[in-house]
Amino acid sequence: MFDVEFFQDTSTRIHMKKLAFDTCVSFLGRTISQSEFRIKDGKEFIKDELYHRLNVRPNKNMTASTFWQTFVHKLVYDNECLIIQADDGDLLIADDFEHNEYAVLEDTFTKVKVKEYEFKRSFRQNEVIHLRYKNENLSPLIDGLFSDYGDLFGRILNAQKRKNQVRATVDMDMLAAKSEQHQKKLQEFIDNMYKAIGEKDVAIIPQQPGFKYSEQTNGGGSVNGQSVDEVNRVTNGFLDQVAMAMGIPTSLLHGDMADVEKQTKNYMLFTVSPLLKKIKDQADVKFFTQDDYLKGKCIDIWQVSYQNVFDLATAIDKIRASGVMNGNEIRSKFGLERVDDPLLDKYVMTKNYSEVLEGGENE
Repeated sequence: MFDVEFFQDTSTRIHMKKLAFDTCVSFLGRTISQSEFRIKDGKEFIKDELYHRLNVRPNKNMTASTFWQTFVHKLVYDNECLIIQADDGDLLIADDFEHNEYAVLEDTFTKVKVKEYEFKRSFRQNEVIHLRYKNENLSPLIDGLFSDYGDLFGRILNAQKRKNQVRATVDMDMLAAKSEQHQKKLQEFIDNMYKAIGEKDVAIIPQQPGFKYSEQTNGGGSVNGQSVDEVNRVTNGFLDQVAMAMGIPTSLLHGDMADVEKQTKNYMLFTVSPLLKKIKDQADVKFFTQDDYLKGKCIDIWQVSYQNVFDLATAIDKIRASGVMNGNEIRSKFGLERVDDPLLDKYVMTKNYSEVLEGGENE
């Protein structure tokens, strides 16, 4: 990543920006890559070549998990991402392209470049999967935050270096160092002494006539510890701001265990699900015609679950016993395929939920 910060005052702090941005993008990319892209035909799920490309091998050089992580990185960094399908069916992520937008005509994409190869043809909007991450580019916001946090981070680091700096004074009798040979030996002795102090845990300095070395202390250890906490607070503060801009709960990034289920639910509902919905809408347009879609053929994305099905066993039993859903409908809610069993297609209701007749007997 070539940033203009390399030529600015905050150039030495660029790692803080990359660390925060990469942490958030990688977190979102790992979540999306665990999703399963299913081909739905009516009530049935089919496994065909398209299913294999979306979930196993999109192209000759990538697995599905790597493909979707790369897709999310490209989408967030550039605020848009383009997936094209080559003549042999491979799904490729474009590194560069030109988007030709029209008011009433279909948009086209030209000069599409994948690595070092540039396609000579143009691609229509319904032939590609093209997504925008947000209406506005996220980079100016991150750059503005980094300009302030980077300067503050640099100042705290410089203050920390000054507090931990070893300061010493050397008193010399100049009468003993008048000759050039004496001065050369004395300078060599001082250089070796400084090197020993800087590199060795224990440095023994022999006493010399006309030469006295003494170190100056600069505060206690508590002040230094406080500065380290300040560095961590600034770094975490910048990370939290980037995470908020991307809709990622900060507690999940920091590994906090308090209300982790609620935070995960909000993350999946308000950040992951909208992004998967964008991918689904584009994939439906790309791979299916209008007639196919109206007949029930579409992409069904099953996102990674944060709940254990065994923990919900009581709730499942209540839903089944109340007759709200049959067995196959409940299985589909948990990402399980339908089973060709007449019992699972029936709606059952236990006596507790059945209507009581006038005679006092259950219906």
